[in-house]
Formats: sequence, structure tokens, C-alpha cells
Amino acid sequence: IGFWIESVWMVLLAVLLMGTQSCLYSPAKYGLIRDVDGERGVAFGSGMFEMMAFLGILIGTIVAAYISEHYAWWIVTIVMVVLALIGWWLSMILGIKEGNVEQTKESRNPIRFLVESYRFASKHKGLNKAVFGASLLWLLGGLLQMNVVLHCTRTLGMGNTASSIILSMAAVGIAIGCSAAGKLIENRNKQNFIIGGLIGVALSLIFILIFKPEGWVLGVLIFLIAFSGGIFQVPCLTIVQSANIGHKLGSMLAYLNLLTFIFVLIGTAIFSIITMFSDQNSYAVFVVMLIITILSVGLFIFKKR
Repeated sequence: IGFWIESVWMVLLAVLLMGTQSCLYSPAKYGLIRDVDGERGVAFGSGMFEMMAFLGILIGTIVAAYISEHYAWWIVTIVMVVLALIGWWLSMILGIKEGNVEQTKESRNPIRFLVESYRFASKHKGLNKAVFGASLLWLLGGLLQMNVVLHCTRTLGMGNTASSIILSMAAVGIAIGCSAAGKLIENRNKQNFIIGGLIGVALSLIFILIFKPEGWVLGVLIFLIAFSGGIFQVPCLTIVQSANIGHKLGSMLAYLNLLTFIFVLIGTAIFSIITMFSDQNSYAVFVVMLIITILSVGLFIFKKR
């Protein structure tokens, strides 16, 4: 309706409602992973979940760029309604038998909930690191997505089609990285995959900053950043899913998702501030991404909990 009557405020309200729906939906879907194939399917399931999430976001961004160039309100409406109906239909045919769920009493105050969840996770070795790591990738992913568009169009002067191709390399990279990690990490040291993935991100960023590549070389490096991000992300999620915390898993998944959305907001703010004070210098954003990645390596190597 917002697109039909051209009401910015109604469209913003729709975005707010979609965000609220996502907050309810996301912890629920992650909570079903162990119900599908038990403990043995946690790593593979987490990899597939992340692969589809990032693939959907990036494909949506590319499709949205194309639709915006051929805009008609009815096209947008049809696309969104069809996707919503498909999602509803798939949720109805899942047929998953959930185990008995113990009710837990959690604070409705988001700040208190974050504090209490952090304290609880601190009692379980590696759990907080995994939660922060999984959230961190969304911050880096958001920065990468926004900066690739800026870098290709403003810094390199590429057209929309060429920029979309570069951005699609990130979609392919994260999909393959998550899929590979989901298949490889079972019964292996997850910390090694996490650190290895972060190092891969850092090295790719360093190459971009030093050599300032263009064309297919840039596309390959964007692919490697996203691929390494997938290798880093899935072990973090697997650690959370595999944690021996019983009925508190649901609370930890909610904690993870709340922190993820906070990190996404932080990433958006970082990007806005950097581009504001650097005259939209995309290399400055890559530098900040590199700093965040290096600090994250230190977090996983030296922080005990």
C-alpha cells in the first residue's frame, strides 16, 4: 500500500514491522536446527542456514537495484507478496517435532537481558566469544556490502551492472564458504577455522589496500573476503548450538540475534561516519574493516571466555 500511494511513512512503518517480525523469526528458526537432525546436524545445518541468509540478502540487494531502474509499484508488490506466501507455505510444511520446551523467565528489559545473558554465557567457556564472533560477521558483512557499491561506483567509476557483478561475487563467496565450513568442521578444532577465516579476511583486505585492484581481480578478492567470512561464521554458530546449556539455548539464540542487530546498527553508523568525514573514501572503510578484523583475531587468540 505504501508503494501504491507513494507514502514514505507507510513504507517506513512496513520496514519497522518487518524488522520486528525478523526478531521473532530468527531465534525460532535457529532453535529448530537440532530438532531436524540432532547434534550431528548442527554444523551442517548452521552452515546451510548462514549460506541461505547471506545469499538471500545479497541476491535481494542485486535484484532491488535492477527493479529500481525499472520501477513500478505493482512489480515491487508482487515480488514481496509472492516471497511472503512462499515463506508462509514452507513454514507450514516443515513437519518438525520439537522436544519438550522448559519455560524460562527472562527480563523484558533489553539492556538487562543483554547483561544477564552475557553473565550466563561467561560461565560457559567460549560461548561469549562465539556469540560475539557470529554477530561480528554481520557487522563486517554490512560494511562490505555498502562499501563495495561505493567503491565500484564512486572510486572506480563502474556502472550499475558491473558493480552488481562484483557484489554478486560476495554472494557466491559467502554461500560457498558457509557450505564448506558446515561440511568440514565436524569433529575438528573450531577455533582454528575461526582464526583461519579471520586471517583470510585480513589478507584479502590488505591486498586491496596495497594494490588497489580493479575488474576481475577485485571480484576475486571480494569473493575471498566473503568466503573467509563464511569459514569464520559457521564455527561460531556451531559452538552456540552445541553448548551444553539445556533449555537456555533459546535465550542464548535470542541474545545472539539481539547482539547481531546491534552490530548491524554499529556497522551502519561506522560506515556513515567514515564516509562523512573522508569524502566517501571507500579505502578508508576497508582500513577500518581491516582494523576490526585484526582486533577480532586477538579476541579469539587471547581472550579466555
